[in-house]
Amino acid sequence: MPTSSVEPRQPALLEKRSIDHIPESERHGSLYSQFTLWLGSNLQITALLTGSLAVVLGGDVFWSLIGLLIGQIFGGAVMALHAAQGPKLGLPQMISSRVQFGVYGATIPIVLVALMYLGFNATGAILSGQAVAQLVGVSNSGGILIFASLTMLMTIMGYRFIHIAGRAASVVGIIAFCYLFVRLMMTNDVGQLMAIRHFAWGSFLLAVSLSASWQIAFGPYVADYSRYLPSKTSPFKTILAVGLGSVIGAQISMVLGVFAAALAGASFAGHEVSVIVGLGSKGLAAALIYFSIAFGKLTISTLNAYGSFMCAATVISGFRGDVAISAAKKVCFVLCIVGASTTVALLGEDSFIGTFKSFILFLLAFFTPWSAINLVDFYFINKEQYNLDALFDPNGQYGRWNMVGIGTYIFGIFIQMPFISTSLYTGPWVEKMGGVDTSWIIGLIIPGAIYYILAKRNMSSAPAHAHPNT
Repeated sequence: MPTSSVEPRQPALLEKRSIDHIPESERHGSLYSQFTLWLGSNLQITALLTGSLAVVLGGDVFWSLIGLLIGQIFGGAVMALHAAQGPKLGLPQMISSRVQFGVYGATIPIVLVALMYLGFNATGAILSGQAVAQLVGVSNSGGILIFASLTMLMTIMGYRFIHIAGRAASVVGIIAFCYLFVRLMMTNDVGQLMAIRHFAWGSFLLAVSLSASWQIAFGPYVADYSRYLPSKTSPFKTILAVGLGSVIGAQISMVLGVFAAALAGASFAGHEVSVIVGLGSKGLAAALIYFSIAFGKLTISTLNAYGSFMCAATVISGFRGDVAISAAKKVCFVLCIVGASTTVALLGEDSFIGTFKSFILFLLAFFTPWSAINLVDFYFINKEQYNLDALFDPNGQYGRWNMVGIGTYIFGIFIQMPFISTSLYTGPWVEKMGGVDTSWIIGLIIPGAIYYILAKRNMSSAPAHAHPNT
């Protein structure tokens, strides 16, 4: 799916830029690389585990698979809509939040996004550490440290290297998952599992919420990995490439997770990696599966660490007005970011699965309203036209603090509270909803509608501004 017949000069493998605007002369890449990046990033163990929770927490195989697919499509559409902002603006994802929140105010969602990255990298490091440990014969803690070192190296290399890794991860993931599916079909009666069909709204909606939350959580950093595409790249094709890659990859992983959890039963929790490899693999085949698990997680963990660096640079630039980040500062940032997530992983490796469901569902309360506000503003309020110079000027068009965006965002968080169901917090309306977390639906619809009304009213009462996007 190429985007242009004219390719700029070959970019350096080591990325030089950080959060600054990518000029047209440095734009490169294709929509095919977007598809493979998100396919490879989702063909991995954490997505598999997310799917398994639909069965671990009470659902049957048949309806869990359907619920996961529905959530996948809905959440993937929301996530992929952010991807078109990359080629259009040539900037990382979260900087565009300055339009809705103000140059200083955007720090609020950005800090929360950084915490999301920390959590995902920590949980990913635990699972990857198990795979690396089995692969090279070290302890789980040693596997986590090896994995963290590789993550840091890839993050420092930057954008182009990440896309190369994404292509490789998609190939490795397809081979590994095809092999596992074949082994699963040969050694187990999958038809018998599919024949058990006990529909329950609670379990079904849980499956929908699990996959939707998985996809929506990618929203805050999708444009980070599409911002080098030529600005004339078709928005629709960008959305389609990213969305299909993410949905197909995640659904494959989650389907395998559902089958693995259903077959393993109570022995699945705490031994996720060994159960997956044990679906029928021994010797060299087992080693290859362990490698694919570690490599798949390495790709997404690098995305998280790279996104964390973008968030840190964005916060600093908002208050200092300087977008230039030296190579030494970048290394320091990445070392701190990966070091923090690795520390959390080492401290929490013995209590992983019990907290993972709560983490990914509670996460939605903070990112669904941001996603709704950001998309409504980009597509319906400013109609894809932003003043890029003003994004870096606290005294410019977008100001320091945008109380319309900030107020709507805070309201969007609190209005979800009655519908949240996690071990961290359970709202009073959850029981009436069958015990299922439906907060993400509320968090998308209501804040988006409120922001549209208030932003339109605010725009009509303000003096006209030009909105150059170059």
